[in-house]
Amino acid sequence: MKSMPRTEFRRQPALLEKSHGRIVGIGRIDESAVRDAYRRWAPVYDYTFGRIAGQGRQNAVAVINKAQQGRVLEVGVGTGLSLPDYARHVEIVGIDLSPEMLEKARERVDAEGLENVTGLHEMDAADLRFPADSFDTVVAMFVMTVVPDPERVMSELARVTKPGGEVILVNHFSQSHGMRGWVERRMAPFAEHIGWRSVFDLSRVMVSENLELVERKSLKPFGIFTLLRFIKKRGASRGAHATE
Repeated sequence: MKSMPRTEFRRQPALLEKSHGRIVGIGRIDESAVRDAYRRWAPVYDYTFGRIAGQGRQNAVAVINKAQQGRVLEVGVGTGLSLPDYARHVEIVGIDLSPEMLEKARERVDAEGLENVTGLHEMDAADLRFPADSFDTVVAMFVMTVVPDPERVMSELARVTKPGGEVILVNHFSQSHGMRGWVERRMAPFAEHIGWRSVFDLSRVMVSENLELVERKSLKPFGIFTLLRFIKKRGASRGAHATE
């Protein structure tokens, strides 16, 4: 992405996203910004944010591994850091918007002989090319603050999950107070350049009438990330969509 002069960079207005009069997000995010950011991150992701996010990945995968069997969709699979940790009886399909990240994930699958990973696809989380009710579990780790339209993504996650199945999120949700809240607000105008929103309210993911929240767990380090588990209600409405 072409760099801007320093003065122009500082003058870019922050986009305020509001719901019922409340600020629920700050910062501009679009698909091209996400692609550019993760093209830059791909070579070093495993050694930077990948390490910081390790506890969150482990918690989510541990929940999934308790299942006797099942088909899992990992949204935002990235470089595939979590793939070796899944139990071999669980079938894994992964998607990501970044071809550079997916290339590293495919290399990992080949190097470690992960035969339970049956597909890695370049795909937009807001436009999943799978039929309704395709997966027993859908997991999105560190994704929701990155996507341009998190509400639409939540709708898609719910759509492709089987009734009675689970949607699992691991994500950062911002604070409105304290030092952490202050830092998050200061970082917010640079969302387009760092590739994620530092100010992101929990309400952005509580939008699907087909999903019931059954667990909310603060994760180490320092409670920066939160694990959310949803169950898709039985008898939930189905939505037709293109297949992959």
